[in-house]
Amino acid sequence: MTAEQVRIREVGPRDGFQNEPEIIPTEDKIRLVEMLARTGLRRLEVTSFVRPDVIPQLADGPEVLRRADIPDEVSVSVLIPNEKGLENALPLRERFDEVNVFLSASETHNRKNVNRSIEESLRGLERVVARAREEGLRCEGVISVSFGCPYEGHVPRERVVSIARRLVEAGCEEIAFGDTTGMANPRQVREFFSELDLGDVELTAHFHNTRGQGLANVVAALDAGVRSFESSFGELGGCPVPKGATGNIASEDLVSMLHEMGYETGIDLERLLECAREVQRVLGRPLGSHVLTAGPIEWH
Repeated sequence: MTAEQVRIREVGPRDGFQNEPEIIPTEDKIRLVEMLARTGLRRLEVTSFVRPDVIPQLADGPEVLRRADIPDEVSVSVLIPNEKGLENALPLRERFDEVNVFLSASETHNRKNVNRSIEESLRGLERVVARAREEGLRCEGVISVSFGCPYEGHVPRERVVSIARRLVEAGCEEIAFGDTTGMANPRQVREFFSELDLGDVELTAHFHNTRGQGLANVVAALDAGVRSFESSFGELGGCPVPKGATGNIASEDLVSMLHEMGYETGIDLERLLECAREVQRVLGRPLGSHVLTAGPIEWH
């Protein structure tokens, strides 16, 4: 029997790097992107077109995108915050395949993150998605704090679903639900996705390991039928807005667990671990990934 496939988008070069306080040299970023692109990953978020003064770490994003040698079979995505961001990205249109647009499911987090109300963000993103689709780009809508907000606490499920439907109507072919500060629990995740119906749209889960429940939430999402996830090598990342919002689930932890459970990802775990070891060396500090520390399971 053929193993069931799970799709993984590696977001470390964007979501991971943006949280690093020391500027990573451009050459190191390019090298790490090229290494990741040769692990068997088929989806790779390379950078974001945010204003350089907002996230200085990604100021060299256009250069990284332009210079990185990425195999054709890897679908490259970039994060687009608004219409200006898309305008800045389009001159490099031949270097990427997908755009990821985002907003928060709580008014407070959205205000702190992009200084807009949810409705203002949605109206702007509807225009961004329409233009991106005209350019032949695939669009993912990312909804941050879908499972809980550090400022408002509980986020009504109805609000999250309503935002998702607006993004689908705008033309998004994929919706990612982000546990941006690690507030989700497995029961909540299983119920959320089990009851979710957005038609013929790819559903993606984006979990953080802030409170150690990231992989448990992945299993809950798998049980509910989700087969698309986002993760970051080395467990890099977090959310730049609230304090203490530590990294995404580690890609190597996710891949290791999925392979042990009998799922297929197409990713070479040892090559992925080489990437995590290399970014650990570049940053000069130990990272939180469990498989990076303990090594993969070897059956004898």
